[in-house]
Amino acid sequence: MQRVDVGPFQQEVKAMIPAVLERCAGIDVHKRFVTVCVLIGAAHLNPEPKVKRYGTCNADLRQLRDWLKQENCWQVAMESTGPYWKPVFNVLEEAGFKVILANPQQVKNLRGHKTDMKDCRWLAHLLRHGMIRPSYIPSRAIRELRDLTRRRKQLIRNGAMERNRVQKVLEEANIKIGSVLSDVFGASGQDMLLALVQGQATAQEIAQLAKRQARKKIPALEAALEGHCMSESQRQLIRQCMSHLAFLDKQVEEINGQIQDKIGAFGFQESYELLQSITGIKREAAATVLAEVGDTVAAFPSSSKLSSWAGVCPGNNESGGKRKSTRTTKGNPYLRDVLLECAWAASRTKSSQMQRLYQRLERRLGHKRAIVAVAHALVEAIYFVLSQRRRFVDIVEPPHSVVRIKRLVRHHTRRLHKLDRWLEQLTEGSEGSTMQSQPLT
Repeated sequence: MQRVDVGPFQQEVKAMIPAVLERCAGIDVHKRFVTVCVLIGAAHLNPEPKVKRYGTCNADLRQLRDWLKQENCWQVAMESTGPYWKPVFNVLEEAGFKVILANPQQVKNLRGHKTDMKDCRWLAHLLRHGMIRPSYIPSRAIRELRDLTRRRKQLIRNGAMERNRVQKVLEEANIKIGSVLSDVFGASGQDMLLALVQGQATAQEIAQLAKRQARKKIPALEAALEGHCMSESQRQLIRQCMSHLAFLDKQVEEINGQIQDKIGAFGFQESYELLQSITGIKREAAATVLAEVGDTVAAFPSSSKLSSWAGVCPGNNESGGKRKSTRTTKGNPYLRDVLLECAWAASRTKSSQMQRLYQRLERRLGHKRAIVAVAHALVEAIYFVLSQRRRFVDIVEPPHSVVRIKRLVRHHTRRLHKLDRWLEQLTEGSEGSTMQSQPLT
C-alpha cells in the first residue's frame, strides 16, 4: 500500500499487480551468449536490478550458476528459443534451480523496447509479479524417450521423400507402373525396380515378375513398361534412392528397439500397455504419446487442458459479442499428428465407440472436423487411463446421462400419445364400418 499526494487530499492506492517474489532472475538466451538480470527487493518496494552477460560454454554457464547461488536467487525464467535454452537448463537443473520456461509469444516485449538488456529485465519483471505461464518440461527420462520417437518420425519422413523421388524418376523415364500397382515398393514392385536398374530384361519379362494379386495386372504392366526410355543416370539415381531407403529402414528398426529398451528401463511399461488399450492406439503410437505427454498427466489439471496443449480442440476468438473463427490451435505438432493418425484408425474400427462418434458427427461436420473430434475423444481417453491407471473399455453404446434419459422419456411419451390418438381413430372407424356392413333383418 502506498500513499499518493493529490493536492490537499491524500489517497491510498493499491498496486494492481503485486509482486510475489523478492528474488528472481530473467535470462535472455542466444546462441553465443546469455544476458541475465537479477531483481532483488521487498515485494512492496522497487527491486534493485543487476545485469550481467555470460557465454554459452560450460565454464561460462557454471559461472552463471555460481553467481545466482551467490545472490541466493533460485527462481529463473527464460524463453524457449529453439534448442539454445537446453544447455542453460541442463546446468541449472542439476544445481536445483526452479526454471520456468516461457512461450516467446506470451512474454514478447513492446516494439521499440527490444534490446538484450531490456528483454532479460522484462522477463525478470514478469516472473517477479507471477505473470509467466510456465511451459511443460518433462523429466529427463521422458526427454530421452522423446528424442528417440521424434528421430523415428524424421527417419520415416525421409523415407517417404526418397519414395517420392523414385516415383518422380520413373515418371520422367516414361514408366507408369505407379498407375498400375497399388504399392511400387511392395514385393512385386521392388523386383521390377531391380530389373529396371539392371537394364537387361524386356517389358514382358519385367511384367512377369508380378506376384499374387498383381499377376492379374500383367497386361496393364506390359503396357506401362513398353517403350520406356530410362537412361543410365536415372538408373543410378534409383539405385542410390533404394540403398538409402534400405539404410533408413534399418535405422528405424534400431530406434524401435532402443525405444522398447528405454520404456522397460525407465519403468514405463504399465503406462505403455494402458495406452495400447485405447481404440486406434498401438505400439508405435503409444510410444509417441508416452514420450510427448509423459507417464502421468500431473502437469495438466484436466483433459481439456491436455487437449488444448495437443491442439485438437476449438480455439477462442470472440470480440464485440461476435464469435469468429474457432479453428484449432497449433499445439504440439508431434502429438497432434499421431492423434490424427490414430483417429483415422479408430474411426474405421468396427463396432467401436470411436467409429460411432465419427459416424454421428461426419454427416453434420464433414470428414475432417469429425476426425479432429475423434482425436479429442482419444485425448480424453488418454487422460483417463493415465490418471486413473485403468484400462480403457470400449463401450459401443455408452450409458446415457440423466438429462438424456429424461429427454428420451419425454420424446417417447409424446410419441405414445400420438399413437393412442391414431389407435382411437382407427378403432372408431373400424366400428363404424362394421355397423354399416351388418345385413338388414
